[in-house]
Amino acid sequence: MKELIDKLRDTNELSRGEWECLIRGRTPKLAEYLFEEARKVRHAHYGTDVYVRGLIEFTNYCRNDCFYCGIRKSNLEVRRYRLDKQEILLCCETGYELGFRTFVLQGGEDGFYSDDKMVEMIGDIRDKFPDCAITLSIGEKSYEAYQRFYDAGADRYLLRHETYDAEHYGKLHPPELTAARRQQCLWDLKKIGYQVGTGFMVGTPWQTEANLASDMLFLKELNPQMVGIGPFIPHHETPFAAYDAGSKELTLFMLGLIRLMLPKVLLPATTALGTIDTQGREAGILAGANVVMPNLSPTSVRKDYSLYDNKICTGDEAAECRMCLANRMHSIGYEVVVNRGDSLNN
Repeated sequence: MKELIDKLRDTNELSRGEWECLIRGRTPKLAEYLFEEARKVRHAHYGTDVYVRGLIEFTNYCRNDCFYCGIRKSNLEVRRYRLDKQEILLCCETGYELGFRTFVLQGGEDGFYSDDKMVEMIGDIRDKFPDCAITLSIGEKSYEAYQRFYDAGADRYLLRHETYDAEHYGKLHPPELTAARRQQCLWDLKKIGYQVGTGFMVGTPWQTEANLASDMLFLKELNPQMVGIGPFIPHHETPFAAYDAGSKELTLFMLGLIRLMLPKVLLPATTALGTIDTQGREAGILAGANVVMPNLSPTSVRKDYSLYDNKICTGDEAAECRMCLANRMHSIGYEVVVNRGDSLNN
């Protein structure tokens, strides 16, 4: 198996059969070798810098009913909220003072925020913070909407493809949502000129090594600027409440593989990884990741943006999150840096 990791490091690609073989044949010893190689590649391009993104979860209303998601429209137990423009700008101001130079506006697919409202909001953030990157993560939109957001000043867009395989996608989503539509949105975003982020969940129900191989082949083809992956974690008010969570071990292995396949990609150590293991984000950085995303949302609403159970940092103030992560990264030999942290994977 070591030879497959060496091949991936040297050529940045594997065949479908090789991906399946490598993922199926992973061992703790092989994982350590992978992480060593992934760190070398990460250090060659990004040194020991860790980029921070200020996450602003501005609405937990969503028109969709994805079977794994805690803010799905059928969940009547969640306390819904929306931040107005002034509240969002205040989050940005707080983040700017703490050194954030990227703001990520993330929310459910909430029709209340029309394209016009989003354009106005993006424009106001761009005017007030001209040296910052604006990232959107608000789901599937039309090509025209994506273009308008880009023209208004949005730089980046995060849209996880979740799983590439259409049949598997259909088991995780209601029929009106399709893998093909999701993937087309990503190609649209690339065509417009966004720095694009995508990714998938690790350990979802019915996921196979073949599914993960398809995900890797799609990432190679799309060649995004960022890839966000994290373990599936069930939410108690969803149809998947009784399913087991994805493993830290497999998530870290996939992170290392992505680093070798896309050497210059931005790769977050996600909150979900930190949720399934208290040292999960540190382990993610040591597996090849180079981004963390502290929460800038008001503490009054953080618990309500509950995509999965037991999410960490829901009670911390923004400054606490920022300092905590800086200390955690420093403890393993890495440094949080204050800049936009643009991807080198162009």
